[in-house]
Amino acid sequence: MSCYFQYDARLGIEIPVLEVDWESYPSDVRVDILLYWEQIRGAIPDRIMKLEATIINKQNQLNKEDDFPTSCRLNSEIADLASIINDLHLWFRVNQDLESKTHH
Repeated sequence: MSCYFQYDARLGIEIPVLEVDWESYPSDVRVDILLYWEQIRGAIPDRIMKLEATIINKQNQLNKEDDFPTSCRLNSEIADLASIINDLHLWFRVNQDLESKTHH
């Protein structure tokens, strides 16, 4: 299955890397891809919760920070983490699109 997925260090999960249109894969391969993706997808909420906890910690640091450059760095880190969370939410929804195509 690893040939259909690649680890994304930024997101902290494997993401699908499909070389042809979804419909071009044999149905048994699509089922295997979906089953593997469902395992990955199931871990996304936990990954998001960890990132949210990190954001809260950084916000708490920011609330106490008087040094402007450090405040800017913390703000940037918070924005980066929020961007990762947004991307993870998008990947979490990918399964819904693939499942609806598989059932047609």
